[in-house]
Amino acid sequence: MADLRETFECGPSLRIEAHERVAALQFAQVNTQLGKIEAMMERLERRLWLTVYGVVGVILAQAVESILIAAP
Repeated sequence: MADLRETFECGPSLRIEAHERVAALQFAQVNTQLGKIEAMMERLERRLWLTVYGVVGVILAQAVESILIAAP
């Protein structure tokens, strides 16, 4: 009789296990999506810094050019 009780699975417990598996899959998918979003944010941040350095470089080049023109 003990063996029958161990192997018996009722409907509600199977439904709970199914919900747990679905929740685990959903969390895995969310983690995957978050990883992709983080990678995109890192690429965007690199582009942003490259743009900032480019703008600063242009401003400095214009300042040096104006100094060279003003003081020959």
